[in-house]
Formats: sequence, C-alpha cells, structure tokens
Amino acid sequence: MLKSSINVALLDEESLFSKLLKNYLETAGNVKVVFYGSDQSALQRKLADINADVLLTGLFINQQDMLETLELIRETSPGVKILVLSKSTDMELISGLLDLGIHGCMSKMSDPDEILGAITEVASGKIYRNNLFTEALYWSRQDHTLAHASYDLIALDDREKRILQLVWEEKSNREIANEIFISVRSVEKIRQDLRKKTGIKSTIGLMKYAIKTRIILLHPLVNSDC
Repeated sequence: MLKSSINVALLDEESLFSKLLKNYLETAGNVKVVFYGSDQSALQRKLADINADVLLTGLFINQQDMLETLELIRETSPGVKILVLSKSTDMELISGLLDLGIHGCMSKMSDPDEILGAITEVASGKIYRNNLFTEALYWSRQDHTLAHASYDLIALDDREKRILQLVWEEKSNREIANEIFISVRSVEKIRQDLRKKTGIKSTIGLMKYAIKTRIILLHPLVNSDC
C-alpha cells in the first residue's frame, strides 16, 4: 500500500549532501524530512518522537560504529525502513547490511529521482531490489562463510519453500494465501515459524538463507535492471 505522506530521517556525515538531498526530497510533495544531520546519537534519541517511516543513511567512515548504530535502530525502532546510500561496492559490507534487515542499498551517486522512487517503495513495505542489492544476495550464495553455518541442515517442507519463493517475488501475504489456497493468518504463522526454525530474524536474512540453500530461483533477477 502506497503511503500518501512519507516521513524521512536523513543521516549522512557530509552536511552539504544532506542539505541538498533534503531540499530535493521535499519538492516531491509527499515527503517530509523530519530529521537530517550527521549525529547518530541524536537520531537514536529522536527516532521515537519524529515518527519516521524511512531512514535514509550514508555509510560513515567508521563503518563498525555505523553498523552498530543501524543494528540498535533495527532493534529499538523496528518499524523504520532503512535505505542505505553507499559509496562502496564491497559485497561483504553490503551483505552484512542485509543481515541487519535493511530494505535497500543503492549507490550514493544514484540519480535523485531513483532515490525518491526507492524511498517510496520501501515506505510501502517493499524491498528496493536493484542490481547492487541482488548482487549482494548472490554473493552470499558463494562459498563464503555465513553466520548460520547450519542452514543446509534445516529441513523445510514444500509449502515453506514455496512461500520463500513467493516472498522473493515480492508477493504480499494475501497474494501468497490466494496462490497456495490458505488463509492470510496461516501465511503469517508459517513465516513466523520459518524465523523460529532457522533462527533468522529478518525477511532479508530468510532470502539469503533461501539463496544459499538454492530454494529460490535467483538467476532470472541477477541481470535485471529493477
């Protein structure tokens, strides 16, 4: 469901970039920048009060501190969708960001219209799955060590596997329910059970698991421009 009004928090260590992007986003009409700046601690303190739908953030020079900040925000403000703007194409770094449950990752050099479109998409609850995002997921399929080394040992039934595939295809719970002829509540319960069974908290984490274990069909999307 598209939101008629989107509250955006903008966090970046480059103040000029923040200000220019803020001014651009607010020309969209349905976007309100409720916070912008470079103070990570200030953002954490204010998130509960500013009612942000989307956090648009660059990666700071001290990446470890930034990852810890994002992890804390994900825990304390789970309703905020995180969209990362990165100068880096380090697949290991981006893969680590996906583990935190971000909703998208794009180049800081992206066209402003693309950034605006990504904000709109993640605000509606979707994952912004561009080439960079998809490549990071594909990278995780290779022989790199994942945090959950026992993934291959977890037995899933055909319905659970089908639901993972449909989630990858960005189907809503209602669309999934209609396709496999069960109730929406049953879909929600199965998705919850999948998290418990795998020990994975985020939807993106489940997608990485499904790619690693070859449950979902990734190849048709690798060369996609969307």
